[in-house]
Amino acid sequence: MIGERVKVRIRCNVCGEKFVLRGKREKEKIDTGFKQCICNNIDDFDIEEHPI
Repeated sequence: MIGERVKVRIRCNVCGEKFVLRGKREKEKIDTGFKQCICNNIDDFDIEEHPI
């Protein structure tokens, strides 16, 4: 479903920091606005999504 709201858990594999964000599913991509971790990591994450 396009525009479906989801809760996203992001865990940085470099420093271990965790983030919980809300976003919208747009086709195959989820838009949360998340760009990078506080340790400047931009691509090494574990990502889980849960419907709201």
